[in-house]
Amino acid sequence: MISIDERAIIYIAGVDEAGRGPLAGDVFAAAVVLSPDHPIEGLADSKKLSEKRRDFLAPLIKARATAWAIASASVAEIDDINILQATLLAMKRAVEQLGLNPTEVLIDGNRAPNLTFPTRTIIGGDATVAEISAASILAKTARDASLMALHAQYPQYAFDRHKGYGTALHLAKLKEWGPCPAHRRSFAPVRALWVNASL
Repeated sequence: MISIDERAIIYIAGVDEAGRGPLAGDVFAAAVVLSPDHPIEGLADSKKLSEKRRDFLAPLIKARATAWAIASASVAEIDDINILQATLLAMKRAVEQLGLNPTEVLIDGNRAPNLTFPTRTIIGGDATVAEISAASILAKTARDASLMALHAQYPQYAFDRHKGYGTALHLAKLKEWGPCPAHRRSFAPVRALWVNASL
């Protein structure tokens, strides 16, 4: 006998992305449903937290959340459908991998993927909604880990230092070595170098 009506259980999923702006690497998204019975202190926008603090909170989120999922869209997908659509695709994948049906999905920003669940966008949600803050931390730590793996594969680009963003160091390395397969050809600084290399 089921003592609790499962239809009365509310699952609020927070969703955020990491890696829209960089010139290299996949774009990541995470979805998190927090448990009211296992609160997590110190959740905040991942960009406002130190790397050490993010690395501390990420395993806590995974251990205490009711559900969580991390997904990505590849560099090839970014170049094929553009970064906005690839970001929405990663978000959709993350929500669909939660393993439960959210009562409502709260998305950071002003654009939402096409989901079968009730969805609401919240500008600045990563700083004001705990579920979105948790998602931002998981997405950011997952993407940073992927860039460290890229650094091991392509150490000449110093991905461990700039994480793929268009810093002066990264642009200098791009000019010196040319783009690698992990670079987004559809992004202007990379596309220019790719075109010049093929001339």
